[in-house]
Amino acid sequence: MSSTPSPLHLAVALDGAGWHPAAWREPVARPHDLLTAGYWTGLVTEAERGLLDFVTIEDGLGLQSSSFTGPDGRTDQVRGRLDAVLIASRVAPVTRHIGLVPTVVATHTEPFHLSKAIATLDYVSSGRAGLRVQVSARRNEAAHFGRRTFPPFRREDYDTPAAQELVTELFDEAADYVEVVRRLWDSWEDDAEIRDAATGRFIDRDKLHYIDFEGAHFRVKGPSITPRPPQGQPVVSALAHATVPNRLVARAADVGYVTPHDAEQARAAVEEIRAEQATAGRGAETVHVFGDLVVFLDDDRRAAEARRERLDALADHPYTSEARIFTGTPTQLADLLQELSETGLSGFRLRPGVAGHDLPAITRGLVPELQRRGVFRQAYEAATLRGLLGLTRPANRYATTA
Repeated sequence: MSSTPSPLHLAVALDGAGWHPAAWREPVARPHDLLTAGYWTGLVTEAERGLLDFVTIEDGLGLQSSSFTGPDGRTDQVRGRLDAVLIASRVAPVTRHIGLVPTVVATHTEPFHLSKAIATLDYVSSGRAGLRVQVSARRNEAAHFGRRTFPPFRREDYDTPAAQELVTELFDEAADYVEVVRRLWDSWEDDAEIRDAATGRFIDRDKLHYIDFEGAHFRVKGPSITPRPPQGQPVVSALAHATVPNRLVARAADVGYVTPHDAEQARAAVEEIRAEQATAGRGAETVHVFGDLVVFLDDDRRAAEARRERLDALADHPYTSEARIFTGTPTQLADLLQELSETGLSGFRLRPGVAGHDLPAITRGLVPELQRRGVFRQAYEAATLRGLLGLTRPANRYATTA
């Protein structure tokens, strides 16, 4: 007896001209348009054409760099970017269904500011907002703010006790950050706004709540200045490579992105996140685990390989990534995604090697192939990002029942 394949969720990660450092030099890349609204609108509307669940938009607190620890001084790669939350807010009114998930850095920024920014995005998009939370230990980024310092931190130091202590502290801070943001979203009850001109009552002040959060990293009284978002809780996501970030996903996120290079690694990552969920008391909650892959797609595998080799030559070195790099055809990628989905992954976030080439290859090549196999939607089935991901709208933690 054959079983019906489980439907896949699919997202794309947008970063400038694409994830390959030489992507901006491709004829389709439009480097002169990278800092224009039209460029980003074009990418996201193309993703929506492919019925994707959401897009994530990269961001940071320092210039892009090929170095793990700080600036690299290179002038042959894209440097400079627009603010991800503002890009999402600009794109929202010209899209209708796709989720918009900007990257935000918890380190150095304030959860109060971020909570109202994402709540605003949720209003502007009519319930399609999310966020991708990340941390930063780079000294040059800390120097932009002048409130804290970090020791020198090299990639090869990652497994040392001192580095692990710092990493744990940063992710614990990020978990508190998300908790404050979530409480602020709930600090207005859904019906706190009365808006009754006849009686002169705009809000019910009893339905605005202090959150009174006090933790190791933040003390926030609340309430927010923005009413509860349309989704109640916009979708929170995070990238995880190891146990400490996996724990953040399990404690605080709705979606986690992992970077397995094979099915065994994928299964291990899912199992660890599920175990951490249970430890955090969230075992009954839905937490999606997406696999991240960088993709170079062409109708012929040899053409995709030749294109990647040409980009590597332009960059003067072979492209590497912490995520698996797939080079081949949309059909071959569909085979791989179905294979990896059997490990417990519920979806995938694809990183286009060249945005102008590989994003359309996803939407016009991969998506139709997955639809033919009955594992991807034929039309958008929900009006909100939570709805697309099968997440219910959560009750307000501060609301009292009659």
